[in-house]
Amino acid sequence: SWLRAKAEADNVRRRAEADVAAAHKYAIENFAESLVPVMDSLQAALATPQATLESLRAGVELTHKQLAQAFEKGGLVMVDPLGEKFDPHRHQAMATIESDQPANTVLQVYQKGFLVHDRVLRPALVVVAKGKEA
Repeated sequence: SWLRAKAEADNVRRRAEADVAAAHKYAIENFAESLVPVMDSLQAALATPQATLESLRAGVELTHKQLAQAFEKGGLVMVDPLGEKFDPHRHQAMATIESDQPANTVLQVYQKGFLVHDRVLRPALVVVAKGKEA
């Protein structure tokens, strides 16, 4: 009886480990699925022999929209902190400059950041106001 209970517990543990491994392996599946149309659009654009500047721009805009939808579906959020208070957890200050703006205001964004849900994937690279001299 004790041996049977131990064997059952071992089986439950092994099944749980296998389930966790499968969840890790396929966690990106939904996000990857939403990226497939983006790849389709890029391949279609590259395959067009007589593309005009206007048609290429329209294609890039459509692809950008598809990518934004995929990001939203996957919980990927763009961080564009222009005018916001500097947040060292989400922003990386590349420079500080004199400004009429309050100290620690983001004056310029070199590169937007990204969050995955609430976790920083890449901080925004920013220029921050030193604030007025006293």
